[in-house]
Amino acid sequence: MLTKYAALTIYFVILFGIGVLASRRIQSLQDYYVGGKKLGYWIAAFSARATGESGWLILGVTGMGAMMGVSAFWVVLGEVLGVYISWQFMAKKFKRLTDEYEAITIPDYLVGRFGSTTNNLRTVAAIVLSVFVIIYVSAQIDITGKTFETFLGINYYTGAIVGFTIVLTYIFTGGFIAVAWSDFFQGSMMFGGLVLLPLVTVLMIDFPDGIFSKLEMIDPGLLSLWGPAGLTAVNVATIIGLATIGLGFMGSPQVYVRFIAIRNEQEIQKGKWVAVIFTLLTDSAAVFIGILGRVLFTGIGDIPETIFGVGAEKVLPVLVETIMPMALVGLYIGVILAAVMSTIDSLLVVASSAVTRDLYQKVLGKGGNDVKLTSVSRLTTVFMALLALGLSMTVALLSPDRTIFWFAIFGWSGIASTFCPTIILSLFWKGFTEKGAIAAMIGGFVTVPLTKFVLANLDTYGIYFDKIDVMAPAFIVGLVAGYIGSKIDSR
Repeated sequence: MLTKYAALTIYFVILFGIGVLASRRIQSLQDYYVGGKKLGYWIAAFSARATGESGWLILGVTGMGAMMGVSAFWVVLGEVLGVYISWQFMAKKFKRLTDEYEAITIPDYLVGRFGSTTNNLRTVAAIVLSVFVIIYVSAQIDITGKTFETFLGINYYTGAIVGFTIVLTYIFTGGFIAVAWSDFFQGSMMFGGLVLLPLVTVLMIDFPDGIFSKLEMIDPGLLSLWGPAGLTAVNVATIIGLATIGLGFMGSPQVYVRFIAIRNEQEIQKGKWVAVIFTLLTDSAAVFIGILGRVLFTGIGDIPETIFGVGAEKVLPVLVETIMPMALVGLYIGVILAAVMSTIDSLLVVASSAVTRDLYQKVLGKGGNDVKLTSVSRLTTVFMALLALGLSMTVALLSPDRTIFWFAIFGWSGIASTFCPTIILSLFWKGFTEKGAIAAMIGGFVTVPLTKFVLANLDTYGIYFDKIDVMAPAFIVGLVAGYIGSKIDSR
């Protein structure tokens, strides 16, 4: 146990050090929000991927691999395609326009794109972003609590508060620069930890009948790309839900702020392959970790959730503590926390920038120099973080059977469905208008809870909406609402 604490202490000291070093480079509001637009491609790519993945990859996707077998690879396909399309076809144009409009937030970009003369667009964007950021951050805090509880036996609520305090400290100190540098460090930990674990497992454990032969023996459905029971309507709905998670990489503010902050378009071209390879290897490794856990620790007729917990979310911790030496177990605690904290820090900075820059400074017209505005942003960050912490604690009390994967995906989908259709249309359709953008954001925003809490509970068709989940319906509604709103506005 002492070794675990020692490894964790080193990890936290590094994060605090990053925050202190970054604070020395904060000279303006632009530095605090987008690092002075000077990020290199390695930092930008690793930071974007670490932020985009979060704890749902480390615990949620590994659990899916154990529960679903090879059909969980649909997540990998969807994410790789989403990352590639984003970097290849959207990032350069977005970077060019944000530099032209001198934008440092996503609402800044949208206001510049439409030449907005009112505060309506900025207000809607800032409010909906803040709501779903709080939800998504609360899901990451939840993962932090579960990590401390699983690995160290620390009370869930104590662990959640400790992790929350650490990440808030280095954000408060160093802003976006601290976020980007820490995300590079934490993204490297995620990459190494996920790729290393299945390699070490395969080298150390003898599988006399082969991994996939044993998987087939446990349940032949685990080898079907369509999932158990084959090509059924429910399984097709599940595949759509998994594959469309990657849509969230095509405009989500916490990811696209990296394109605002990157040095130039040439860095985007170089960073593209770093981001794609990172996604392919880490996501594939996560699914394979779940499969290895299923093969090693379950037999015919066993229910994986009885061994690995709800959603099989403890399959990675179980495998790590079985395979790895104690010193590396401590490292893997850091890997999980890295996935969580790299998302929390980015989301809080993006949300606080929306509230401070877009609501406080632009909408309310509150002036002040950069020092004052940076202080306001720091206080906003703390306030929003406390709201997320309160929501996380409430959900933990009211829903003890929640799964990490779907709790996190709800928040992720809310942010993505609000902004991705709007960003896509703004980049590729000249006829897109400001009122169309507002319609797209509201349409995507409203469809997320509507799908989750109403459509998914319908008697006959609810099962299909439950399996498709919220991303695809909300994304489609956002695109359609943006198109119709623009056409009406153009008359």
